[in-house]
Amino acid sequence: MGHRHGAQARWSVWRWCRYVVMVFAAAVLATQCYYFLQIAWWTRFNPGSTAFMRAAQARLHQTDPRAKIERIWVPYDRISHNLKRAIIASEDADFVNNNGFEIDAMLDAWEKNEKRGHIVAGGSTITQQLAKNLFLSGERSYIRKAEELCITWMLEFWMSKERIFEIYLNSVEWGEGIFGAQAAAEHYYHVSAAQLSPWQAARLAVMLPRPRYYDAHRNSAYLARRTRIIARRMGAAELPP
Repeated sequence: MGHRHGAQARWSVWRWCRYVVMVFAAAVLATQCYYFLQIAWWTRFNPGSTAFMRAAQARLHQTDPRAKIERIWVPYDRISHNLKRAIIASEDADFVNNNGFEIDAMLDAWEKNEKRGHIVAGGSTITQQLAKNLFLSGERSYIRKAEELCITWMLEFWMSKERIFEIYLNSVEWGEGIFGAQAAAEHYYHVSAAQLSPWQAARLAVMLPRPRYYDAHRNSAYLARRTRIIARRMGAAELPP
């Protein structure tokens, strides 16, 4: 009798574990379907906000409930070619030709992370950065990286390089509550995104990995030195056709 009760108990536990796994798998699949359909929608319509924008809004509200993020959408052809070239030169030199991934860069990042014992680098392309900004948090983990890679594939599946870059340029963070090229150009230089000079564009591109830090440390020696390097590389950057 005891043996039978034990077997029934083990079967109940197995059934419960199987149910939990199935529910989890269904939730993951539903999330991926949502991302897939949402990206398809954005091929024709512009995103109203992103995960990073909503996180920034929540962070700003902690100190000022009336605070708002700054973001003005502008079409791709109203953003300076200087900024486009600077970002490609700084963030993803092979953006036009890659499929959203740079395997060598990711392997280099993995080696750095292994040496440090935690995630300090991601080796992300422009498409990967957009995937993260649109849907994910700023947390660094291998699970989040795997999700980022899935969304990257979806972006590349649905969108042209120009459309990916247009959304990126209008969504990326450039300071505390500052999102998109137009808001950044106005915030830092009091000009439109179309009027950015080569030097201004190079400086904005260099700020991208740590925008809030450089917003507060605009006289950083590294920022000035790196800006000169990117300004020299901009001419070779290839833009999406």
